Amino acid sequence: MTKPLETVYLVGAGCGAPDLLTLRAARAITQASVLLVDDLVNEEIVAEHASPTATIIHVGKRGGQASTPQADIERLLLQHALAGERVVRLKGGEPLIFGRAGEEIAALQAAGIPFELVNGISAAQAAAADLGLSLTHRQHARGVVLVTGHASPENQAPKWAVIGQAAHTAQLTLVIYMGMTRAQNLQGELLKVLPADTPAAIVQNASLPTQRHAISTLGTLAQTIAEEELQSPSVIIIGQVLDGLAELAAQAQ
Repeated sequence: MTKPLETVYLVGAGCGAPDLLTLRAARAITQASVLLVDDLVNEEIVAEHASPTATIIHVGKRGGQASTPQADIERLLLQHALAGERVVRLKGGEPLIFGRAGEEIAALQAAGIPFELVNGISAAQAAAADLGLSLTHRQHARGVVLVTGHASPENQAPKWAVIGQAAHTAQLTLVIYMGMTRAQNLQGELLKVLPADTPAAIVQNASLPTQRHAISTLGTLAQTIAEEELQSPSVIIIGQVLDGLAELAAQAQ
């Protein structure tokens, strides 16, 4: 009789701080015999929770740097799962938000391998918490748009003017992941439909002791990033929920 395959766990490690890891995620990591670990996962999480006998495979995924091809990650997932290993794919942030979980789910389903998703704290949530900010507000924002600034070879760059117009019309907060290298372009496109004084913020290394942030406006977004020497990984937040922070920043100048 064929032994049933072990469940593969697609686990969100959270956005940085190791104590933001969920209990379910910690349990999955502890029980894993093979871990495929993203670059943005805090090293303390693996050191504290992974079994000493587990095989740790680093599969780098970081914007603007050399990364392990997605096809190779999926091949490793299937290879180890089909070999009877208890595999955890450990991702920074939340697997279901720009974590390529959809592609890995499809690969596992096609191979008939059972899987489970374990959520993590996303960078958008952590960045808002660092700023003391709610991404939604009854007076200022009826919802949130999460969009990536990264254009893959298969897909065109985001239509920023369309996104900005929709966010403005529907009173939505705009949160941009992986947008730092294209900040000048997205700023120019958004300015076609949004006022230059629309509040903006950039948060680097959300939730970590190395967290840095700057309050800006859409009109000075790229200039602020350059002057403050902010780098990836960062999240850009644009919208009226930042009004109070923008006023405080203006008073401090």
